[in-house]
Amino acid sequence: MRATKDRTNRNRAVPRPSRPFTLWREVLTAYAAPALMAGAAGVATGQRDLAVAACTSIAGTSAVVAFLVGTWLVHGGRPRRWTTTIPRVTLTAALVITAVGAAALLGWFAAQWLPAHTLIPAAPWLERLRIDLPVSAALATTIVTLRWRSTASAPAV
Repeated sequence: MRATKDRTNRNRAVPRPSRPFTLWREVLTAYAAPALMAGAAGVATGQRDLAVAACTSIAGTSAVVAFLVGTWLVHGGRPRRWTTTIPRVTLTAALVITAVGAAALLGWFAAQWLPAHTLIPAAPWLERLRIDLPVSAALATTIVTLRWRSTASAPAV
C-alpha cells in the first residue's frame, strides 16, 4: 500500500520567526539604506549636492532618528504597555507626526534662524535641511516602529 500525502496544508504559509529587534542593526540600516539610495540617485543624475547630502543630512538624520525612536520604544527592555496594545498604524502615525514635527522645526531653525541671528551665512545646503530632515525622520520612524512592533509581543492580561 502506498503512503498518501496530506495535501490539505500544502499552500499554507509557515510563519517564519522574525529576528529580534536589535537597535544597533536598525541604526546601521537606517544610515546605510538612504545613503546608498540617495547617493546613487545623486551620482546617476549628476547632482553633486544630493550625493553629498545623502551621506550627511539624509543618512545622518535617519540614523539619529532611528536611534532615538528605537531607544524610546525599547524602554530598557520593557516596552510601555500602551505601545504594544494600540493598533500598529496608530502607534506609527503618532510617532511619525512627532518626529516629523521635531525635524521640521529643526530644519526651519537651521535654514532661517541661524543665518539671521548668527555668523553662519545662508547657503543652499541649509535650505535642503527643510526637506531632508522631515523626510528622513518620517521614513526612519516608520521603518523602526513597524520593525519593532513586529517583534514586540503584547503583554499578557
